[in-house]
This record gives sequence, structure tokens and C-alpha cells, in this order.
Amino acid sequence: MAVLPIITYDDPILRKETKPVPDGDTSVDALIEDMLETMHHAHGVGLAAPQVGQLLQVFVMDADPITEELDEPDFGPMVFINPEVVHQSEQTVELEEGCLSIPEVRDTVLRPEQVTIRWQDRSSSSREMTFDGWSARVIQHEMDHLRGKLFLDYLSAFRKRLHKSRLSKIDAGEWEADYPLAPRTNNADQ
Repeated sequence: MAVLPIITYDDPILRKETKPVPDGDTSVDALIEDMLETMHHAHGVGLAAPQVGQLLQVFVMDADPITEELDEPDFGPMVFINPEVVHQSEQTVELEEGCLSIPEVRDTVLRPEQVTIRWQDRSSSSREMTFDGWSARVIQHEMDHLRGKLFLDYLSAFRKRLHKSRLSKIDAGEWEADYPLAPRTNNADQ
């Protein structure tokens, strides 16, 4: 297992759609292990493949550090391959979010409170489950990464301007994090 550098928000790869992983493809096993290691090293609760430079429909999640504090169900580390949203609740909730690709930037985002998702697990078994609370939020955040969307996209122009100084430092490569960050690339063919 290896800790991978996390790509910052200004890299074009984070704006691209991902590709499905073929059924039974075990070539992603090492990537999944590295993603779990990277997420835990960075003290994150979710990490999507594009954040480590892979345009694949894969994300990992371990929301237990948050859910334990809130008396929500714990699921432990989970792997989602080719996930799809089956249903989202009409009821929404505003909560503060952050992102490992946007270090030290946090803001409030409105999302559905509950989400039902279908995916393949590490053994290529099809699963479907409904998540609430923070687990639902983490899943929706990571699903956005698979569609080339960031939580900043939900913010008003005014809210984005409040983060301009930090974002400019990230753009310039002047922001440090407690985990490795990947320099921005301009490769549009990734």
C-alpha cells in the first residue's frame, strides 16, 4: 500500500467524467488499497479515484470518525465501484463540507438527507443500500467527484469570493497540507 498524492481542485482532471470499471476487473485492487491508505493518512472520510489521478468510477469511504460522534450507524471502510444513485430524499439538510482536494476550505452545502445507492463491492458483488446523515453526505460528495463536480460548485459567487485567498494559494502551489498534494497538470487527455 502507498499514500498517493491528492490532486488539488484546480486540476482539469477533477472536472472530467469517469469511466466504469469492467465487471470482475481486479486491476483496481491495488488502487483501492492505496486509496484507503491515502484517505486514512489524510484523515479524510472519503476519496474518489479522480482525486488520485484515475478517471474510474471508484470511491472509498470511512465516515465512522464522524458518525461515531453523532450516534449514527458505523459501516467501517467501504469500497464503491460503478456506483449509481437509485433514489434521493426530497428532504434536504445544510451541513458544512470540506474536501481533501481543497485543503482547509469548508462551507455549507445543501444536499438530500438520504440517498439510496447501487454499486459493486470489492468482490464484484452487486449491492444496494440506503444511507442517512453523514454517510449519505459523504457518498453524494464522492459521487460528485465521479461526475466532475466539486462542492464549490454549490456555492454562491459571494461564498466563493470568501475563499478566494485560500484558493489562490492552492492555485499557486503555495498551500501546504498534512498529506501529499499533486501539482496541477494541464494534460487535457487524461
